Amino acid sequence: MRPLSELPVPANLLGVLTDIDDTLTTEGVVPAHVVAAIGRLQAAGLKVVPITGRPVGWSVPFARAWPVEAIVAENGAVALRRNDRGGLDKLYQQDDDTRVHNFAKMQEVLAQIEQQVPGAQRATDSHGRECDIAVDHSEFTTLSQAQIDACVAIMRDAGMNATVSSIHINGWFGDHNKLEGARWIVQSLFGIDLDATLGQWVYIGDSTNDQLMFQHMPHSVGVANIARFVPQLQHLPRYVTTAERGDGFVQLADHILVTQK
Repeated sequence: MRPLSELPVPANLLGVLTDIDDTLTTEGVVPAHVVAAIGRLQAAGLKVVPITGRPVGWSVPFARAWPVEAIVAENGAVALRRNDRGGLDKLYQQDDDTRVHNFAKMQEVLAQIEQQVPGAQRATDSHGRECDIAVDHSEFTTLSQAQIDACVAIMRDAGMNATVSSIHINGWFGDHNKLEGARWIVQSLFGIDLDATLGQWVYIGDSTNDQLMFQHMPHSVGVANIARFVPQLQHLPRYVTTAERGDGFVQLADHILVTQK
């Protein structure tokens, strides 16, 4: 990983795609100066879209309050965007019947994990989830790597996709992921082909569930706390900040804005 100071910011930069937990947040909160940094990017004409494993229900107040184009939640399954009436529209990648069927199956897997993996507990934000399940490993409960691996194995044995964020183990049925969610929302909202414009976007994240983005995005950045996950990462971000969490995001925003002047 090269230092953020070496990140070349293209003159035709379109925007920033970002993780939320431990990338925008610090101690579970997105501080005001981080929200202000998002606002500075938007004021400069750049699009900002958070892409998170958090549930859509949890994301609602932030989609209303933050100066972002949309929030993609549940690892690419669902998005929230503002509408002309001042409210939020929900966009899904799966149809209603598929979501209902998958939801029932996922609850069975979640119950199996809680029964078979000692100490495993569903994430406290589970009530807001529609398209995935989440097991807490570092937010309010601490699981060992062996326990995390056991949860992932149960999800995958059930035919689910499974990823590990800085706080949760997420599982879902379907082909979506953070990269597919980014492609979907960039096309849906802006009519832009992400793959044709990869060099005009920056992605910033902090953990193993950001690997697809790190692999595919030429301007990929990790906040400094990514050091915790480096042993589990097959694909590292190309650049890294010196500051952790939300302060690392602010460093990236400042670097972009200074470079573009």
